[in-house]
Amino acid sequence: MTEPDQNDVAIASAEDNSQEGTSARRNPGDNDAEERIRAVVADYEARLNEVAEVIARVRHEINNPLTGVLGQAQLLLREELTEKTRKRAETIEELAIRIRDIVAQLRQIQKPLRSSGNNESSSV
Repeated sequence: MTEPDQNDVAIASAEDNSQEGTSARRNPGDNDAEERIRAVVADYEARLNEVAEVIARVRHEINNPLTGVLGQAQLLLREELTEKTRKRAETIEELAIRIRDIVAQLRQIQKPLRSSGNNESSSV
């Protein structure tokens, strides 16, 4: 008889593994791949948390002076102004509100990033 070639050995090995059912052994390389995937996921989660922190700082740094600008424009609009000055104050108010709304959208981006990290820590 001739000796089985590599294909025959691989087929026989696969048949043996399939007969073992769900108790088939995992390839040792699978654990390495899972560990690499976990490391990559952990790295991306850390980066996302850093982005969330930057977003929070940016929001804070924009909101503080913006509140002052918006408040001053609204106080100015309570006074008697020429039509030209009133129009300028209204423009300032409108643009400040627009910026405020954009900054609020950053909060919507920031929340899911922070909550995803909180969900994992609370489930442990």
